[in-house]
Amino acid sequence: MNPFEVLKDAFTPFMDGEKKPLHVGEVMNLWFYLTGTQQTLRGDQISYNIVQDKELKEKLKDVIYNIHKPIIIELEEFFKKEGIPQPKTTPEKPIGDYRTIPDGAKMTDEEIANFLTYYLVIGINGAVRGLTESVRSDVGFMFAKYQMMKVTFSLTLKTLMEERGWIKIPPSYNQNKY
Repeated sequence: MNPFEVLKDAFTPFMDGEKKPLHVGEVMNLWFYLTGTQQTLRGDQISYNIVQDKELKEKLKDVIYNIHKPIIIELEEFFKKEGIPQPKTTPEKPIGDYRTIPDGAKMTDEEIANFLTYYLVIGINGAVRGLTESVRSDVGFMFAKYQMMKVTFSLTLKTLMEERGWIKIPPSYNQNKY
């Protein structure tokens, strides 16, 4: 079972016919989601340049080219079609090898992995909010798709983080101790 196909099948019956105008909440959620994704992409690009672990570097490449860039492209096209002003963004970071930066001036691989995880959680939560607050089915579908993309990626990143000992786990809770 492909979760994206299930989502598409669930939303398709509601996407036929005339589309209502976007309401201000939908526009706000879309605008902030695009802005957040653009800024997260900048962090991904910087991280890609300094990461040492080959598998984490591949994960960053995956999130850049298969998640964040496609989301940005789709949202920018949607904004143009709907007449929504685009947020101003900063230029993309060039890909390069910046490993000569002193260790104290750059993040470690563990910090990069946790940075990536944190922003994935924010993106998943933002997509859920956009999904639940949308009235138009096409907007709800986009947010549902973005949520699934990030959840799916997060599961594979979590495995890598567990293997490397990078995952941050809260202490166990023992009710009787407190």
